[in-house]
Amino acid sequence: MAPLCEFGDLVQIKKQLISVISLCKDRGLLHSAKWASELAFALDPLPKDELPSPPPFTEEDAQDLDAVTLAKSYFDLKEYDRAAYFLRACCSQKAYFLYMYSRYLSGEKKKDDETVDSLGPLEKGQVRNEALRELRVELSKKHSAGELDGFALYLYGVVLRKLDLLKEAVDVLVEALHALPLHWGAWLELSNLVTNIDMLKSLSLPDCWVKDFFMAQMYTELQMIKEALQKYHSLIQGGFSKSTYIISQIAVAYHNIRDIDQALALFNELREQDPCRIDNMDTFSNLLYVKGMKPELSYLAHNLVEIDKYRVETCCVIGNYYSLRSQHEKAALYFQRALKLNPRCLGAWTLMGHEYMEMKNTSAAIQAYRHAIEVNKRDYRAWYGLGQTYEILKMPFYCLYYYRKAHQLRPNDSRMLVALGESYEKLSQQGEAKKCYWRAYSVGDVEKMALLKLAKLHEQLNESDDAARCYMFYIQDIFSCAEQLEHAEVSTALRYLGQYYFKNKLYDEASLCAQRCCDYNDAREEGKALLRQISQVRDQTETPSADLFAPLSNNNTPVRRVSPLNLISFTP
Repeated sequence: MAPLCEFGDLVQIKKQLISVISLCKDRGLLHSAKWASELAFALDPLPKDELPSPPPFTEEDAQDLDAVTLAKSYFDLKEYDRAAYFLRACCSQKAYFLYMYSRYLSGEKKKDDETVDSLGPLEKGQVRNEALRELRVELSKKHSAGELDGFALYLYGVVLRKLDLLKEAVDVLVEALHALPLHWGAWLELSNLVTNIDMLKSLSLPDCWVKDFFMAQMYTELQMIKEALQKYHSLIQGGFSKSTYIISQIAVAYHNIRDIDQALALFNELREQDPCRIDNMDTFSNLLYVKGMKPELSYLAHNLVEIDKYRVETCCVIGNYYSLRSQHEKAALYFQRALKLNPRCLGAWTLMGHEYMEMKNTSAAIQAYRHAIEVNKRDYRAWYGLGQTYEILKMPFYCLYYYRKAHQLRPNDSRMLVALGESYEKLSQQGEAKKCYWRAYSVGDVEKMALLKLAKLHEQLNESDDAARCYMFYIQDIFSCAEQLEHAEVSTALRYLGQYYFKNKLYDEASLCAQRCCDYNDAREEGKALLRQISQVRDQTETPSADLFAPLSNNNTPVRRVSPLNLISFTP
């Protein structure tokens, strides 16, 4: 594919976007039209003589013009059955798509209305779109005859996905993309069906500039954030530097890797460029929640209420605001309101699960997390939430299953690994627990708990050399990020190391640990007692001193005299 940075290519892309916006609007595909419009706005305007010509108008289009115009007016007012009735005898491709799409949306609307009436967790799964089977039969016949255009193939793929015929859905959506590669809705539907990177690589996708946007989206979904950011930055350099869509996606990517400050900066930039934007503001509110920024979250909630109080994102932002204020019943109420507006809102199900957890309603939390997984099986937060609820219920085998799922989705997230280690520990699988804790430390332990848990596990198993080694790493880790004064468990590590060094007759090191113990209230008495013991034996044994908190190196480590404590070669 030719590089995007050539001006001629950008002109061609702009023309293609203008054309596809018109095609999508004519067929009621508003989200695809919005996506293309945002991208087109980010590119320079075209001179009048370079604007694309309208699509060819066939004899069938002319015959169906009045019926399509009438039906489209009903469609826009969400009178889908009425629109379908007036399109039933039309022959053109556009009319056929609108006819089938109206029937599909009519079924979805009826399903959503029933879902709102029975939003109780147990009943929801029984509500179905009754039109899907009929649509599948009719579309299948047309597909076999080769009579479906790119838009109709997209609808056929959507119907197959809704019927859980996933393999067939993938094949049809790929066919739709080859027929019409500029339709973003088809790319998005396909992204919901790709489960891993191997499946993504196996797809035969059209060689079109939209593929770069799709790959960036997929990398984000598959938690391959480094690759996603590279893609988005290359698109920015290629000419889409003004695209608010790309800025929002980069912000979401940083949110996914918990680079909160970077994500917040991008969302604030996005708000400056597009102050009435509601898309992705629920993700922005998640970041403000994590940082405990009450005034900013309150301002965002009030601002969105003024713009549109009945948007799903607005309800989620208000829910987060009340959750931050520890008003969990009110928060759950707003997440329920979000789900009445859109029962397939992934974030609302997950956040509602969190609120039920706070309210100690584990049964409702489990149902909420399960619904989140129904919407998107790649939502690691829902799998992790299920693990936490079963942990509260003291069901470690269930915990293990759900934490494993979360870990598969986020292999480099230390929180998943620590949770897995705890589950293995409860199941007396200490070997597996050790591997999980060490791996959590290796990938970057965000909560600084993995080494502590590993050290305590070694201590329980009477593996004193390994326990001392882990406590050493732990103390150096905590001291290196200046958290030693706030972190309560440092005293535990110092206490153990003091006793360990004393037993190994390394009295200077033991003395240093004991002195440090005196800085902590819960270890002060033990530190003083150890200092008294050391003073009694100091005259008998002289040992060269070592700085316990010096950086690790081959030649300078506080445990160099005890052969099992070779820090360089340590793996559990």
